[in-house]
Amino acid sequence: MINKDLLGYSKLFVFLLVMVLISSSCVSYKNIPYFQDVDKTKITDLQLNYSPMVIQPEDQLSINVSSLTPETASLFNNNVQVNLNNSNSTVFGYFVNQNGEIDLPLLKMVKVAGLTTDQLTALLLERLPKYLKDPAVSVRIVNFKISVLGDVAHPNIYTSGSERLTITEALSLAGDLNVTANRKDVLLITERNGKKEIIPFDLTSKAMLESPYYYLRNNDLVFVQPGKLKASTVEHQGYRGASLIISAVSALITLGYLVFHK
Repeated sequence: MINKDLLGYSKLFVFLLVMVLISSSCVSYKNIPYFQDVDKTKITDLQLNYSPMVIQPEDQLSINVSSLTPETASLFNNNVQVNLNNSNSTVFGYFVNQNGEIDLPLLKMVKVAGLTTDQLTALLLERLPKYLKDPAVSVRIVNFKISVLGDVAHPNIYTSGSERLTITEALSLAGDLNVTANRKDVLLITERNGKKEIIPFDLTSKAMLESPYYYLRNNDLVFVQPGKLKASTVEHQGYRGASLIISAVSALITLGYLVFHK
């Protein structure tokens, strides 16, 4: 006859093990939503802290010039080919050297570091009439890229055709955060004014929308910290193996009891 106490303990042991595994896979909903402190009963006004991106050494600039003297204007449009990351397209651009200068036809070396693309456009419109009739100029940064790493769906390096990219847009490019990510512990690693900075963000708070770092700069890195659940998910495979072993041991104990206590 089977020992009822032994069977009872075995079943209780297996039940408790299953409950532990289930509870370890659960995610608290309160840790998932973004901007939790927004009052949804009214319109919330936020302070915009956007400042235009400035040109830096190693940037690649696309400069397009048109004029009523097109042959001379075409000299400015024959610049070096640039293959953008994550893109099959090829664009043309001027490389900004370590002195913050670009080498332009007729104008020679022009200091551009520290200027916005609008300011550089205005500078060229001042200087080009000496060589061109009624020139028109457009300038943009063509190698603008950011990196998104950590607990996101698609960590990668992403290029952008816009100079106005936000941290939330960058996370969207990466497919958003995984459920296991720690939304209160996102780091931005950036270089501004010649200094490397590490900026913490809490995605559950609307305060991030008012941060001067909310708008990204060229070569910024966004890192999403994995939450505790990520580690437990990885370890879950081990737990599953352990549970099978423990269940097998329990079965053997019961079988042994049946065999030797007939």
